[in-house]
Formats: sequence, C-alpha cells, structure tokens
Amino acid sequence: MPSKNIPITVFTGFLGAGKTSIILSLLPRLPKDYKVVLLKNEFGDVEVDSQLAKQSSLAAVSEILNGCMCCVLVGQMKNALLEIREKYRPDRIIIECSGSAFPATLAFQIRELERETANDLKLDAIVTVIDAENFAGYEDTSPTAKMQASYTDVILINKWEHISERQLDILIDHLNTLNDTTPKVKCQGRAGVDPALVFGLDSTLFQLEDRDASAESAVVDVQHHDEVETVTLLRGYSPSYVKAAATHEGCGHADHSHCNHAHAHAQAQDASAPTDDSPIVEEDLTTALSSLSKETVWRVKGFVRLARGLHILNWAFGRYELTAFDDPAGEHKGSVKLTVMGERGEVKRAARRLAERIGAQVVA
Repeated sequence: MPSKNIPITVFTGFLGAGKTSIILSLLPRLPKDYKVVLLKNEFGDVEVDSQLAKQSSLAAVSEILNGCMCCVLVGQMKNALLEIREKYRPDRIIIECSGSAFPATLAFQIRELERETANDLKLDAIVTVIDAENFAGYEDTSPTAKMQASYTDVILINKWEHISERQLDILIDHLNTLNDTTPKVKCQGRAGVDPALVFGLDSTLFQLEDRDASAESAVVDVQHHDEVETVTLLRGYSPSYVKAAATHEGCGHADHSHCNHAHAHAQAQDASAPTDDSPIVEEDLTTALSSLSKETVWRVKGFVRLARGLHILNWAFGRYELTAFDDPAGEHKGSVKLTVMGERGEVKRAARRLAERIGAQVVA
C-alpha cells in the first residue's frame, strides 16, 4: 500500500454556478508534475464540460452521465473512483457533481470508501460554488441549493462582480443564516481561487459515526433528482446516431476512449431528427437565447455549428459563451446538439420554442 493517500475534493453547486471554470482555473497554479483526475457527473446527455476539461492539463477525465451519482448512480461513482486509483494513482481526485447533487450523501459514500481502502482514498473537502447573481432565484425553487450551501467546508462566491456591493452584502448575510461557520471566499473572475484555499482542508464533515436519521431523511425528502428536467435538441444528427448513443448512458468508466459519448436519452431512439447539418445563423441563435426566461430555463449546453465553425455553447441564467471546438475525433457532423435544463414541468415548452427558432427538433 502506498504511504501517501489520494485526497478527494468534491465541488458542488447549482447548474451554471461555474464549477468547471473554477476547477480548470486551479490547474495552472499547481506544480507541473502534480497529477489530477477529474470525475465529472454531467447533468443530461451532452458531455460539454468534460470536452473542455479534456483540453486542459488534467491527467484524465472520467464521466458519469444521465443521473445523479449521490443517489441513483452510487455504485458507478464508487467503481469509477476505485478504477481511477488503480489506473492513474493521481495526486488528487476532483469530483464535480451535477447541479442537483446533495453533498451529504456523496460525502458519506466517500467516507465508506475511506474505510474500505484503509484511508488510501480520503475526503479532503466539500467545496460549494455559489452564483452570486442568481442564487436568490434558484434557491427558491431548489431545496438542494440551500443544502449545498449548508453542508460544505468552504463556499466560493462566483460572479459577484455582476452585482452591487449592497446586493453582495445581502447575499453574504443570507449565506450566513444558512451556514455561519464556513469560510466564504470571493472568486477572482477567470483567475478563480488560490488552490491553498480549497486543497488540504482535511474535512471533518460527514464522519460515518455522525451519520444519523435526520441526514438520511433530508436526502429522501428533498427528491433533488426531480428538481431539474432535461430536454435534448438535435439538428443534423441521424436517428441511428441517437440510438447508438443511448446505449452508453452513465457507464461510469474512468477511460472513455472506447465509448461514443453522444449520450441522448433513451426516449429519443425512435425520433426522426432533422438531417439539415448546415450552419445556423449566429444572429438567430443570439435572438433565440435572449428570449429564454431564466426563471424556468437554468442552463443550455452543447454543440452548435456556426459559419465560423463548430462551437461549444454554455448558457446559464441569461449569460452565454461560445468556445471554438476542433472536434479532432470527427464525432460532430450535425449543426445542433443541445441539452436544455430547467424547472420540471416548464422547461419542455421553452425548449420547443428554442428548437423552432434554430430549426432543431425536440427528441427527449
């Protein structure tokens, strides 16, 4: 047994809070020989953030899609962590949870792995990322968002530069009512945070001997995996492509070189997706995105083909970014492949309107 254990840092936070960006901002500040593996739980079926992460200095990226690894995909998370330990033996594992993950159940699972591996795998910290601009809005509709802020070792306040000092003071006061003992750190824009603030914390949260009925009942009562509904939009992807992709949902492997990660929902198997793979007009895309209500649509992510090439689209609460994507494997032949996430019962109508405006089809 190696003398040095593998610390695990867990990042939680609601959809679009900026978890991936903060994680990637940490990497350039680490020693060049420091090996980090990211285990990412993507919400939905389009592995956008993982594609961005794979272009970084991470030693490897593992993906678990279409489910929450703190509940329905528990076994897959454990297997993925054990596989990462055996295959890569990294200096650190970072887990990026889906936007609906409840940190307590996830932490208890890691504590069980500590015991099973004789502390070779060890929980270092739970880090919660807060979207300062939109926290008050999504907290109202998501009990999980409150719990993410309540059960954590450190709270990172992201996007605070978009609000006034008075609004920031109100936010911090409110966070203190939820959790007055946890440090609250403002992120420095694209620079993120100093790794020393989130690594090496040696968390004392969620010890197995402290596990009680109240924590367990909170997990059951929240029904957090039902808070968010996802819808897939396609244009230029054939039904056979969708059908093949659906067979790989949530595979949980640490190495996905053998998988076709175009994960679409199983409901899409019989859909007849549009075959138009011509680029979409960027002005049409901008207009369509500006019409989305951030009250019911919380995030849109995926791939869009513009006249200037294939891009990764990341939209969250009214703000979006387009990042050029080379697609070295040639997996993306179509022009639209998006996952739309939002309030259950409301997001599907918004997704249909978005699809109409960009010439795509709702397939799930």
